[in-house]
This record gives sequence, structure tokens and C-alpha cells, in this order.
Amino acid sequence: MTQTTHDQLDPVTFEVLKNSFITAVDQMAEQMLRTCYSFVIYNRDFSNGLHDAEGNSVAQGNQDIAVHVGTLHFTCKDVIRVFGGEMMPGDVYAINDPYAGGTHFSDVRLVRPIFDDDTLIGFSQSNGHWSDLGGSVPGSFDVSARDMFREAVRITPVRLFRAGEFCHDVAGMIAANTRDPASIIGDIHSQAQATQVSEREVLRLVAKYGRDQVLQGMNEVQDYVERAVRQRIAALPDGTWETVDYIDRDPGQGEGMIPIHIKMTIKGDRIHYDFTGSHATIASIYNSAPGATFSAVVAGMKTFFPDLPLNSGFYRMIDISAPENSVVSAQWPVAVTGFLMPFEKIMNAIFEMWSKIMPERAIACAFNLEYLLAGGRDLRTPEKPMFMFYEWLPGGWGGRNGKDGSDVTTACFGTGLMSQPNEGNERVNPTRTTEFQILRDSAGPGKWRGGTGVQKTSVLLDSEDAVMSYICDRERAVVWGVEGGLPSMPHGLTITRSGESEPKWLGSVFSDYPVYTGDEFARPTAGGGGFGDPLDRDPEKVREDVIDDYVSMDRAARDYGVVLREIDADLCEYEIDTAATDKLRSEIRAERLSWARMDPEKVSQLYKAGEIDTLDAVRRYAVILDWETGDLLPKTTGQFRESFERRTAAHWT
Repeated sequence: MTQTTHDQLDPVTFEVLKNSFITAVDQMAEQMLRTCYSFVIYNRDFSNGLHDAEGNSVAQGNQDIAVHVGTLHFTCKDVIRVFGGEMMPGDVYAINDPYAGGTHFSDVRLVRPIFDDDTLIGFSQSNGHWSDLGGSVPGSFDVSARDMFREAVRITPVRLFRAGEFCHDVAGMIAANTRDPASIIGDIHSQAQATQVSEREVLRLVAKYGRDQVLQGMNEVQDYVERAVRQRIAALPDGTWETVDYIDRDPGQGEGMIPIHIKMTIKGDRIHYDFTGSHATIASIYNSAPGATFSAVVAGMKTFFPDLPLNSGFYRMIDISAPENSVVSAQWPVAVTGFLMPFEKIMNAIFEMWSKIMPERAIACAFNLEYLLAGGRDLRTPEKPMFMFYEWLPGGWGGRNGKDGSDVTTACFGTGLMSQPNEGNERVNPTRTTEFQILRDSAGPGKWRGGTGVQKTSVLLDSEDAVMSYICDRERAVVWGVEGGLPSMPHGLTITRSGESEPKWLGSVFSDYPVYTGDEFARPTAGGGGFGDPLDRDPEKVREDVIDDYVSMDRAARDYGVVLREIDADLCEYEIDTAATDKLRSEIRAERLSWARMDPEKVSQLYKAGEIDTLDAVRRYAVILDWETGDLLPKTTGQFRESFERRTAAHWT
């Protein structure tokens, strides 16, 4: 750590500096929101950080998205590695290298060294998701890519401003390799200005408190977080917990889910996460480089320490073992743009393990973030500019111990993200939204149900040469419940061609799919998993969910065993049939274990015959099918049933 002449700050100065560092980062966010060019960044797919002279994180903002929290110090240190010793005031450097501790190529970081006179005292860093960074498909998410050469432009540390002078040649070369160079140049200036905001605030603090005290404050805020986390870990019982979650598939190996195994060990005031047993890298972009895996661990664990600020002090007691060339430790040049899929599996697995340690904060699985990307020529203007439609949707978080899950919430991947406004997307892209509403029966049933997801349908307007990609998961590794709670529902997108009436199921993962003017595309987001036995849910709460149109009368009976009589649907009047409810719940209790262990081939036949639906297959029979054909996925079903038995059925007896 940087040495200063002060042994310890007085409590008041320490508190002022601690909060001033965070405020400086929050002001960077305000600068970006007001000056960015990309609609993606405007919807808060960004984060910022303040670092000490060694690159350690001193502060992050209050709304920085979770996926970046444990990576900014890595990229700052890589810039120092390359340019240390030759930096000067006014320099700004760019980096997006996931193999150097970043996330994926779309997250481009600008790093500015902060000098007081000629002394380097720290760094400010701005990270924004650029909606396109080249590669084989619009949006730079080609799910069929096996290596980085089809993904995007890889930016190792490079200088974009030299002593305050903009390096037009370097910036122009980067922008020219994207599908929207004008926005890229605009976002570069926006992010550079954001780093200058933080520099200004730090130098203001130096002028007020002196350089030594500010440097001491940077050290002490990290030490403070370290002490607090160590004390809390030391107060917990030593022990080992382990679990496994899955990515849906490896396109190069046929059906069968991809395991991510995590064993967490607490010993004294340290904690170790071991990923031994996780699958090797797969033939897709759904791999995570080590920096992103570290970030997922930090983000998942930080959820259980919500009151503490976040900086490098939080990282000091965490050890991670991840086998090299595994899906959680991909090395160059393995494709990693879709790292968010293993990222969210890691987060939810950590939620599950920490829920055992802190049951008062226990939570079931949250829905999986999804990205819909479409690009082509926008024919609404004579210039026919290229458009880049890039959208994510909110969904449901898992049920909690004593409380239902959060409805229609941004993903755990990035709770600081905004739910993109339809009007904004329609203005910048040739699309029209025809449906956007809470999705009935999407929430995983439980004593405390999961939060609800949404259904969104859009139409492509005047365009040409347009293609679509969908980056998602949990079509097969369906959002799971805990403590006897039931799963949610599979993800997947359907498209109805212009002039046709029958939708076509495309599933949860595809790229470079041609789309045309008038095509209609619809996708749901899953709700969260249920917490606790759904047959223990208060029937009155089920009735209220039916009134709110969160649960249908049919699923109220099938999932919760609650029988309702409709009095007046227009007035939302329903009555609980208590005798019928008691009888049905008794029947479900007697039969449900045998349902969950029924011959999967028979379940497939029932599905094909239309006797059961997707929710029945997942929640009642614990079977995963090809949702278009109804064919059984035997290996996937075996893995899903193991999860169902452990997280759900075991708690019924």
C-alpha cells in the first residue's frame, strides 16, 4: 500500500473522505448519463471506480452493476503494467481485455492517472458497455464463436489521450472496426470526461485536506472494509458447503447441461471458493475468464453484506481455485463474450450456500439475464443508417425466507441496470412494442413464491439486411426453487413471420438469424424460484395472486392445491373452497413424489399429446424436453432431476 506520514485519520476526517470517494464515483455516473451516445450506456450498463496509485479499488458507485465490481482493479493494474513509469497528467488509456481481468469485449474501460503536481496519487476508471465492437454479428454476441477472433476487437492497454491531447488515429482505428463508429467516438469522450470529474473531486479533497491525508484515506477505507468482513466471517462457524448449477448446453457436444461446481470453505477469517469439478470450456461464447469469475464470487457474496462499501479491502480474505481451461477459467483465445451465463450461475450458487449460513437472508434462484440483439439498415430515413437494437428485460428474483421474491426486477447480474423504456428503443431502432406485461404463472411456486417475470412482443419495422441474436440460458437449467419450492419456467424466444399466423420456437440461444420487416418476436423472462413448500402457502395469498393476475386459477390448483370459485372476474372476486382445497392438497402430497419420478419417456408422450404443458413437465414431473418437438432430453433430465430432488423433493418428507 502507498505509505503516508499519518498513522491514522481521526474518525470525522475518515468518514468524510470515505463518503467523498464514493460521491466522486457517483458523480462520474451522472456525467455519463448526461453525455453518453449509446442507448445501452444511458440505461446504466456501466460502472466507475476510484483507485489508489497501485490500482487497488478505493471506491465504487452506489448503482454500479454487480458484474463489474470485482474486475476494475484488474484492468487498472494491467494499464499500470504496460504504461507505468511513462504516465503523465492528462493521459487516458483504454482496455477491454477479458483475459487481463475484464469481463467481455463490449465492456470498454477508460483509465485516467490522477496527479497532484508531478506525483501520481491514484486513478479514475470509467467502464461502459459499447453496443457493438465488431465481430461476426451485430452486437458482437455470436453464440457459435469458439474463439475471440469472431467476437470483437480486443483492446489491450492503449493510450487514447496523451497529456490531454486526443489521439484521433487510435480512437478512429477502434471505432472503424465497429458498426456504429460515431457513437463509439462520442462514448469515448463521455467516459473520458467522467474520469476527469473524479480527478477534479480528488484534487479538491487534496486541496482541502492535504495529499498525505487523502492518500491515508485511500488506504484506510480499504482496511476498514477488510476488518469488517474478516470480523463477520470469523464470527461464523467454520465449515464447508458445496453445490452445483448448470449452463444449458455445449453446442459442440449435444444435449446435457454443463456443470459449474463450487465448494465454499470458511476457516477462521478467510473464505475459499473451489471450482474443481466444473466443466471444461465449451464450444460457445458461454465461458468465463478468471476476472469475471472472481467478480461473480464477489458480487454473490457482497449480496449478504449489503451495508458495507465495496473496495479492494473486500477481496483480501477471498481465495479462489478455478481449474485452468474450465468454463470458469477460460484462457486466450477461448470465446468469453457470453460470460454472463456462467456468471449468474455462480452468483445463484453462492446465494444458495450463503443462505445456509445466513438463513435470515435466504433466497431461491433468480431469473437469468437475456439479451436480444438485432442489427441492419434502418429504412426510416433516406440515409439508411445501421441500427443496433440491443435490449434486456427484467424478470423475477427468488422467493425469500418469509417474503415473496421481487417482481419484474433487473437481473442479479446488474441490479443497477434500468429497464429500457419502449419509447427510447422505438425512437432509435425500427421496432414497435405490441406487448409488455407481467407474465402470469411465471413465478416459481412456494410458501414464498418467486417474483414474476414479463412477456414482451415486438415487431420489426422498415429495415433491410437485418439479423437477430438471442443470448440467454435456463431453457433447460430452469430457474430452481429451494426448501421445497418449485421451479419457474423455461426461457426462449418465438418468431412469427410477416404474413404467417403460427409462431416458430427458436429457443434461448441463436445468432445471425435473418429477420424481415413485419416479423414479430416474443419472449418471456422467467420468474424467480419458489422458497418453501407451495402447499404451505396461505390460501389467502394465493387468492390475492389470482386477483393480481400473477397466478391463474388453473395453476393455483395444480401448483398450490388451492381451489377457487370465480364470483365476478371483472370485479376480481374469488372465493376459496376450503374443503376442496384441503382435499386437493392431501392428494398432491400423496402423489407428488411419484410424479417427480415418473418415467420421463411417458412424460414426453403426455406432452406431445397435449395432456400436460411445459409448466407441468418442469414443476410436477421434473422433466426437460425439447420444447418445440416434445422429445425427451435424457441426460439433461437426469441432471435436472438430481437438482429437483436435492433442492425441492427432499424437503417434502
